[in-house]
Amino acid sequence: MRAVIQRVSEASVTVDHKVCAVMRDGLLILLGIENEDNEEDIDWLCRKIINMRIFNDEDEVMNESLKSVDGDAIIVSQFTLHASTKKGNRPSYIKAAKPEVAEPLYLKFISKFQNELGKDVGSGIFGGDMKVSLLNDGPVTIIIDSKEKR
Repeated sequence: MRAVIQRVSEASVTVDHKVCAVMRDGLLILLGIENEDNEEDIDWLCRKIINMRIFNDEDEVMNESLKSVDGDAIIVSQFTLHASTKKGNRPSYIKAAKPEVAEPLYLKFISKFQNELGKDVGSGIFGGDMKVSLLNDGPVTIIIDSKEKR
């Protein structure tokens, strides 16, 4: 399971000209699910993201977490995070989980994240043609892969 997390001042997700999520001050999380991912990956990645100290304290040092600043979040499914670009000019997505595997894990990730954070979060629509807008804060952008924990 791979995530690109971006600290944002604001973010929104629109599908079919309808805003389905909007937030201020927190994290926009792009989530890629691969074939081998499971609930252990969900648990580890949720805890890692929620507790990662990437928000500034009163001294402008990154010492605060999403949880400690009571920040918001939007989680967007993005299978292209598992693109392989080793051969040719067309990316291969063979490592990305098929929708019937990825969608339940995506929904479990959102549920676990909300439970760990203690509040609701926004999300995109799985498989939807989403327009994601954000104002990156910092910028702070971090890539985390649950396979690197082992």
